[in-house]
Amino acid sequence: MLSVIVETADAGDRLPALLGALTSAAVDGLVREVLIAGGGPPELLAVLREETGAELAADLAAGIAAARGDRLLVLPAKIRLKPGWLDALGRHLREGGGDAMIVGEGRGFFGDKPFGVLVLRSAAAGLAHPDLKRLRGVLGRGAARLA
Repeated sequence: MLSVIVETADAGDRLPALLGALTSAAVDGLVREVLIAGGGPPELLAVLREETGAELAADLAAGIAAARGDRLLVLPAKIRLKPGWLDALGRHLREGGGDAMIVGEGRGFFGDKPFGVLVLRSAAAGLAHPDLKRLRGVLGRGAARLA
């Protein structure tokens, strides 16, 4: 099962929708825990924590350190997961797939699509100052692209 870390630094206003999408993954048994890293409006975080059971972490490094799963799914709060993302992730994991990039809908500031990463916790913990771009670099060229 996965530990999901949602990095809120760039779009805390989209956090409720993302946590809602992750609920299906928890029901399907793919997600063990969700950590919200990077803060946000305290009132919103308190409500979301109560409604979803998510834990809080000061930043991504603290979230990685607190995660209990061997595999991490690290997502930015701004990502809009594509339809079918859960099936693609489940299939990837059942087939013994390794590290992967989760590609979201829409475009970023420079035309890049928002993305998340599926990576081993040990690889993420080895980064001095983890962020999504550094974690993407850990994946290597052979990493799968999901949804």
